[in-house]
Amino acid sequence: MIRHIVLLSFVETATDAQVQAVEDALSTLPSRLPQVRAYVIGRDLGVNEGNASFAVAADFASIDDYIVYRDDAEHRRIIAELISPILAARTAVQYEIS
Repeated sequence: MIRHIVLLSFVETATDAQVQAVEDALSTLPSRLPQVRAYVIGRDLGVNEGNASFAVAADFASIDDYIVYRDDAEHRRIIAELISPILAARTAVQYEIS
């Protein structure tokens, strides 16, 4: 099993509507992509200063399944049209889980 974790930090000028659009769009991916085994997204609660703004955690049966998700046209569109315009920083990791 492969776990994919992404932390997104949005620019200070990102509006709630823009972040909601990201959340809404990303939430459609699991129903479109059977390769996604588990998918959890969410906004930071603001408890600790300096945290990222948003997180994505997704599980896949294999690296090949992750790559299908990574390269999916709708996923790429969401990144290009909704995330990139408000993105200040991104970090990600993919690792094996048992």
